[in-house]
Amino acid sequence: MALAVKTRTENANPGHIGIDLRGVGHRYGRTTVLQDIDLQTGPGVFGLLGPNGAGKTTLLRILATVLKPAHGDVALLGRSTRDAHDLREIRRRLGYLPQLFGFYPNFTVFEFIEYFALLKEMPPNRVRAAVATAIERVGLEDRARSKMKSLSGGMLRRVGIAQAIVNEPELLLLDEPTVGLDPEQRVIFRTLLREMAETSAVFVSTHLVEDVAAACSEVMLMDDGSLIFHGTAHDLVALGQNDDLPGDSPIERGYGAVLARNRQRR
Repeated sequence: MALAVKTRTENANPGHIGIDLRGVGHRYGRTTVLQDIDLQTGPGVFGLLGPNGAGKTTLLRILATVLKPAHGDVALLGRSTRDAHDLREIRRRLGYLPQLFGFYPNFTVFEFIEYFALLKEMPPNRVRAAVATAIERVGLEDRARSKMKSLSGGMLRRVGIAQAIVNEPELLLLDEPTVGLDPEQRVIFRTLLREMAETSAVFVSTHLVEDVAAACSEVMLMDDGSLIFHGTAHDLVALGQNDDLPGDSPIERGYGAVLARNRQRR
């Protein structure tokens, strides 16, 4: 089966495009970390896979408007990130969980998420109810008044997810969100993703291929700064069916097959 890269979701609604990237690239010094990324998506859950150094975190930081690309055009939620007024509106409507996030250790869980809700300029009369809902959705109701410094690593990750979803974002970006979560919590997280995807574009960068297979409507694979595959989990499985490659599952073998074929063409 030929390797194919789709750049637009089959069911994307042109009137509600979550992401529109045209020729986006970035460099750190002399090192190119993103190479001419073209990508258009609508609502859904999109898994972003790739080896370390593939460019996944850089791409998510650009989508989160934390980083400006070296070149190319970025439009999010129908607005250009080049326009200051549009950029502020985009930031109100997105949620972002970075791979590492800082926190005030003496804040309670409720106070920490409330702080982010206010940063996102949510209407004050909606904040407390929204914070309570976000905490409930990640299963931390019993720790709402606990200090952040008292939480385990998995609990901190769930707080990070809660702050990302508190404003019911239309664009949700999650970098390694399941690190530290136990199997039961990962199942709950997948359900949350599917709920969010009904009205939002959700991007999940992870090294856990099985999480992508279980929760994502589409899969993207990056290597060496390029987008080398964009399709469904079924498409990815099919690409590895005839290859004698290591992997504990069909989707892992498909992942390995795409990487191997891409590197052979270099």
